Amino acid sequence: MEKIDLRRKLARFALGNRWAILVVMGLITAFFAVGLVRVDVKTIFSDLFPKNHPFVQVYKDHPNFGNPLTVTLMIKRVDGKDVFQADTLEKIWRISRDIDLTPGVDHDQILSIATSKARYTVITPDGIFSQPIMDDELPKTAEQLAEIRRRVDESPGANTFLVSSDGTATIVNATFIEQSVDYGKVFDAVQAIVKNETDAAHEIHAAGFPVMTGWIYAFGDNTLEIFAITLILMFGVLAFHMRNVAGILVPVLVSAVSAIWGFGLVGWLGLPVEPLLMVVPLLLIARCFSHCVQATERYFELLHDGHPKDKAAELSLVSLVYPGTLGIFTDVCGLLLVALAPIPAMERFALFTGLWALNLVPCSVFLTPILLSLMPRPNNIEHLLGNDQHSGPVQRGIQGTLGGFAALSTGRNARYTGIVFIVLGIVAVFLMLRVQVGNPVEGTNLLRYDSKFNLAVREINQHFPGSMTMEVVFEGKGNARIVRQSDTLTTMRDLQHCLESSPNPPTATLSFADLAPEANRVFSGGNPKWSPLDNDDASASAAVTGLMAGTNAKAFLHVTDFEQKNGTVSLWYSNNKQETVDTALAQARACVEKVGPEHPTFTIRLASGAIALQQSINDTVVRYESRILLALNLVILIGCSLAYRSIVAGLLLLIPVNLANAMLTASMSLAGVGLDVNSLPILAIGIGVGIDYGIYLMTRICEEYQVANKDLGVAIRVALKTCGKAIFFTASLMTIGLAPWYFLSELKFLSDTGLLLVILMLINMVLALVLLPLLVYLIKPKFLDSDMSALSESLEKKPQTAVPA
Repeated sequence: MEKIDLRRKLARFALGNRWAILVVMGLITAFFAVGLVRVDVKTIFSDLFPKNHPFVQVYKDHPNFGNPLTVTLMIKRVDGKDVFQADTLEKIWRISRDIDLTPGVDHDQILSIATSKARYTVITPDGIFSQPIMDDELPKTAEQLAEIRRRVDESPGANTFLVSSDGTATIVNATFIEQSVDYGKVFDAVQAIVKNETDAAHEIHAAGFPVMTGWIYAFGDNTLEIFAITLILMFGVLAFHMRNVAGILVPVLVSAVSAIWGFGLVGWLGLPVEPLLMVVPLLLIARCFSHCVQATERYFELLHDGHPKDKAAELSLVSLVYPGTLGIFTDVCGLLLVALAPIPAMERFALFTGLWALNLVPCSVFLTPILLSLMPRPNNIEHLLGNDQHSGPVQRGIQGTLGGFAALSTGRNARYTGIVFIVLGIVAVFLMLRVQVGNPVEGTNLLRYDSKFNLAVREINQHFPGSMTMEVVFEGKGNARIVRQSDTLTTMRDLQHCLESSPNPPTATLSFADLAPEANRVFSGGNPKWSPLDNDDASASAAVTGLMAGTNAKAFLHVTDFEQKNGTVSLWYSNNKQETVDTALAQARACVEKVGPEHPTFTIRLASGAIALQQSINDTVVRYESRILLALNLVILIGCSLAYRSIVAGLLLLIPVNLANAMLTASMSLAGVGLDVNSLPILAIGIGVGIDYGIYLMTRICEEYQVANKDLGVAIRVALKTCGKAIFFTASLMTIGLAPWYFLSELKFLSDTGLLLVILMLINMVLALVLLPLLVYLIKPKFLDSDMSALSESLEKKPQTAVPA
């Protein structure tokens, strides 16, 4: 009785002081509205990776080795000629200088055959010199063009990594400084270069993480349009269903207030929001819609039973305050637990969305009945409840569907329905275990296969060793200048030989051990047989000194640092598909073990570069997905068991949502969608959505069981046709709103997310409306006979005549 009194006191206080509460909430909303202008939607590169992963630590310790913040521009001749033409070389020279003007670029890390970093070695009577491939003046004559071709041929680095083997393509690489990079500006600059330099004889392709992020930014307007379409569709379906001021206006107002609070809070906190995760706030708006519709439908039932507006609003708050709060509690837990994955962007996301979900308690649970009590009494309640003989086909169709669900869950059909679910569960688990973790495509799965970015990646991979590398770092101990030591160069060479002789070798490798022998050859008169170094430090140091003579040490930052205390073996691969990444890492580990990770003056560390960082995220997803879902199940089990005072109730609620999770993952497997850091929040949210449905329906079954003289079949049928109707409608509402994402979005991630969420909503709806009642019917748990007043207010004593507002 104490809990009932508390809920009645809360309801009476809220309805009795509605105007004061509205003023306070209005002031809070105004405060958060000011924070909206402070919301910062942007990508912070280092925050996308797990803080404690060894690959990320290697990258942070040696950011100049295989830096993923590199833009690669490929200039491709399409008229059958090679790149050693006056107009092409002029284009390369111009692009190299234009990209150097882009904000945030590292001016020392621009590489093309038109920059001073691309060099060849020349022997003159005055000595041996390392010279740039292209001089300060552009070549124009046939002799000058032939000389450039000769220099490229004599430069091992240029004829492998800068000019394609068929001579028809060349690349310009530009690395950006993370603290200074603005992806929007970089993208605009790159797109301007592509537009200005493309002509009948040349194609320009742009790849690299900054370009990919720029494309995501560029599709932002398209994404906002799709979100607007989603909200309009949801509003349209709501208006078509409700057809009254209260039923339409209240969910819209409450959802708007919740959105202002959510976005305003993140603005005041100053937390940047990752663009790809902006889909979740829209889901929270939809969740707010869902809770509002539950409360509104219950309010209409109470009006139909004859209660005046104020009393109906009070009783709807009394009856739904606990199940509504419990459902929101599961949403909050699902979102906050995503922070278990130690990825800064995900931690901020979890805090942002978790706090947003928490504001659904004052908004959805309390503000909804207050606003309903102020709205005019609807005239179409009989029509809405499906009791009117003039009800339309939609209402009759919903009631018929719910009646069919009840028939599947009760009586003679129950056991056969149970067998069907067992088979579906086995199939779902089998397919779930086959879901691929990581990137399933060449390029990125965030964009469509035929996008310009993925086309560029494929073109670059076709003409060059690859657009992404993995770096095996040789880290010096103390102050040793390890790249001048024989042991270092020999170990690098042995490691490369081991990798190149593996069953699936990298397409190319590069280290300082490849460059030093060239200096030895030149010093020895140019004969290739003199390339191998003697096995002593003096020979290695002399070769390095000759190699770097007359050049800036920064020209070698891609293979060693400025002081030559650390070095790297760079490995190129034909693509970044997950199977390629797995093979590359397995072979690298085996070869490092073979040459030995520990040496007197250096340690070999795996790994850095784009491929290693990609794998760091996949490792985190694999490690933390099960932990997050297990923790969420545990929290929900404890919360629901305490609320229903029965651990059986908690288990019954968890069975449908976990089956829904398995079926969603199975759908991802069938659709070829990989499990990654972007899909992880969807799985956590999916459990929260399903539990919401289950809590509302379970509570109503308990309530109707007491009213129906403990006839479980009747209780289930009544619960499905009342509370189940609201579940059916809200799931349909969200499904219709989310469906356009799949067809309209230029972002494949958003398209896939739309499809997955549609599947998620439908699966959760069906399992909540069929499997949960089925389990209750078959098990007949003892908690049905207990006093459920802690969760719902029994409304069996109802007035017999309607009381006008």
